[in-house]
Amino acid sequence: MVTGAPDRRWVVGITGASGAAYGIKLCRELLAGGYVIHLVVTDAGWRVFKEELGWDASRRMETLRHAFGDEPFEEGRLIYHPLNDIGASIASGSFRCEGMVVVPCSMGTLSSIAHGASTNLLTRAADVMLKEGRPLLLVPRETPLHAIHLENMLALARLGVRIIPAMPAFYYGPQTLDDAVAFMVGKVMDSMSVPHNLYRRWGESHE
Repeated sequence: MVTGAPDRRWVVGITGASGAAYGIKLCRELLAGGYVIHLVVTDAGWRVFKEELGWDASRRMETLRHAFGDEPFEEGRLIYHPLNDIGASIASGSFRCEGMVVVPCSMGTLSSIAHGASTNLLTRAADVMLKEGRPLLLVPRETPLHAIHLENMLALARLGVRIIPAMPAFYYGPQTLDDAVAFMVGKVMDSMSVPHNLYRRWGESHE
């Protein structure tokens, strides 16, 4: 079983904000790049899987195996942690990894992280990243934003958290929804310092 070196291992959280496709695309890209993923999905995140992707939220492991295939699980490259498993490896500061990404990140989860409210495994893992000084990246997807949202983001940004709002660009000429998803995931991977070819960068040829 592959356990993954710390510099090839990421924690990925998926919450109930709209944009489940971002989190799934990121996981697939990381797996394709040889990374090990420790995945946590909130209950609201599972609801969004059902609403946006048509997934069966009542059979969670079976659904994930259908989405990603059996191989990543059997090889230990994709480890799924139940939300309430507060004793999971990623809840400890002794767990070594490259960092954590929450994509998409709901305003409720962002608020919990900003105020140190470790009420479940996802927010506890994020709190661990902060206390251990490891990279934490949040991809909020909400509009419009009120002052509390903005203040929470500012508080986290001042702690060194990367705030990457789900704001697709159009300069590269996206033709499909998949193109827009790929752009956002590419921007997240840029902040993770993970190489990719998901979108055409400004100044690059159209060919």
